[in-house]
Amino acid sequence: MISARGLSVRLGEREVLTGVDLEVPRGSWVAVIGPNGAGKSTLLKALMGLVAHRGEVAFGSRPAGALKPRERARLVAYAPQTPALPRDMTVFDYALLGRTPYIPYLGRESRRDREVTESVLDRLDLTALAGRRVGELSGGERQRVVLARALAQEAPVLLLDEPTTALDLGHQQQVLELVDRLRRTDGLTVLTTLHDLTVAGLYADALLLLTEGRAAASGEPDRVLTEELVGRHFDAHVKIEPGPDGRPVVHLVRGRP
Repeated sequence: MISARGLSVRLGEREVLTGVDLEVPRGSWVAVIGPNGAGKSTLLKALMGLVAHRGEVAFGSRPAGALKPRERARLVAYAPQTPALPRDMTVFDYALLGRTPYIPYLGRESRRDREVTESVLDRLDLTALAGRRVGELSGGERQRVVLARALAQEAPVLLLDEPTTALDLGHQQQVLELVDRLRRTDGLTVLTTLHDLTVAGLYADALLLLTEGRAAASGEPDRVLTEELVGRHFDAHVKIEPGPDGRPVVHLVRGRP
């Protein structure tokens, strides 16, 4: 389980997050949504301890601050939206970095480390690119490689910042279905930020709507994705109706009322 209480972050003179509470039950998928600048990425960074914050963060019964780096890496995998990628490293070697928490200091990767990495690349349709340098990849390919490194960690908690950015429609679905399948079969606990509201409502068990660094709403998708809430916090004219499975589908309405 992921939990946060009163999570606040100040960057320079600006309060980016203010008093955010969050709970992601074990084995569930929560998506954080909100307009640009709402604090979505900062929330994930705070949970990972990458930015200074106030408030409490815990993974299961363990306070995040008490975890050593290797302990945290075995427990939580994080895929940032815009990571710094080593241009000359091959796709396979970059994904293999996800196995670092399991490799002894001054040791080498094991056969299992390589097998796990190969399996993840195959699942993400990256096997043909395994020997290519990261700097030669398209934006969508790089996005999948970042996810591959996170999945190679085999951590029970997965934090993904906009995992479908720059992906075409088919690879978006491939990534989302893989994450959902791993969540159901392996009991992964998943927290993502997602721009596409319909996609968030389709895959996540619950949504957290952030606006101006505060939690504006949370709960099941049909309670958060309402025309009133989306219209007010995204400054958009939308129509929301249930899809074939009953989950909300968000349609932009052309022209302002």
